Order: sequence, then structure tokens, then C-alpha cells
Amino acid sequence: MAIPRRDLWHTRLVSVLKVLLPLIALVLLSTLFLFSRKINPEDAIPYATVDVADRLRDPKMTDAGFAGMTSDGASLTVTANEAKPTAAGGTMKRVLGTLQTPDGAKTELVSNDLALDTATKVIELSNGAELQSPTGYLIQAQGFGVATANTRVESRGPINATGPGGQLTADHMLLSKQGGAGPYLLVFNGKVRLLYQPNR
Repeated sequence: MAIPRRDLWHTRLVSVLKVLLPLIALVLLSTLFLFSRKINPEDAIPYATVDVADRLRDPKMTDAGFAGMTSDGASLTVTANEAKPTAAGGTMKRVLGTLQTPDGAKTELVSNDLALDTATKVIELSNGAELQSPTGYLIQAQGFGVATANTRVESRGPINATGPGGQLTADHMLLSKQGGAGPYLLVFNGKVRLLYQPNR
């Protein structure tokens, strides 16, 4: 019995494809290796942009910060571009801080330098220290001492301030809680002078 031509053609096609398709696959694979781009090790993604040897000699953290809560319920958060550990606690550079009391009032703090003393539980802000009070006063001083255990911010030396009433100078400034259930008050004392400017 003779095999129909149609079945014979189909059988021959399958036989040819069995040989041809693997050959095409081999050719494609070989071209991948022949024409592939060479890898340049210098193009690798830099996982670290810091000098490791420098970090080992001088340990520090970048984009550092800490947060805490005082005994009277105020929250204190501090962020800095750089922080280093010390025997007394630590130092920070280019500092931004926020002290928020339970009544919702926010006091903003700025300085170029910060020193944390864990023994006295005080952070010292210096070198361009400024305080923005919730009542609208911008206060500048040589430095500010900020307690971490309770709400207390005290100027180091005399202050210069500008606010809703005008320009003010004083020998000392203190932000603290008055008594157990009293309010939070910003007090200027010593030789206080106010240049009243009602239109400010």
C-alpha cells in the first residue's frame, strides 16, 4: 500500500526541522557570546561613597538623629548632618531640633554644633544657636542648654530677640514648665530692654 503524498511531505518536513531547529538555536547562542558587550568593572554601581579607612580612623554617622520624651510629657527630636560619639556622650554638626510640649506648642532649635552630656542629661547648642518660640520670637544667643529629662531650655549668656512686639535684649532667657500643673513660660530676665515696634 502506497503512502499518500501529503503524509510523506509531512514526514520529511518533521525530519528536516529536527535537524534545522537545534542548529538555529546553536547559531543564536553563539552570536550572543560573539557580539556581547565586554563588562567594564569601573561601571559597577558604587555601593558606598564614603572613605572606609577614614571612617575607621574617625567614627561618625551621617544624617543622624535622636528623639526622646521628657518627664512632663514634652517630645524632643534632634537631627544633624553628622554625629560622633565621645566619652561624655557625643557631638553633632548642623543641628535642627524641635521641642513640642503637651499643649501642642513647638519650639524650633538651630545650631551648627551640639554637645550631648549623658551624665548631666543636657545638650549644649552653640555656634550660631537660634531658638524660634511658638509665640513668634526668634532668639539668638551664644548657646542654649536643653535638658533631656525635663522641659528646660536656658540661654548661655545674653540674648537678642525679634518678635511681635519689636526687638528685645536680655541677660538671660529661660523656657520651662511652671510648677507641677502650671503652664510653659518663656521668661526674659536680667537687664531686659524692649524696642517697641507695634507694626511688626
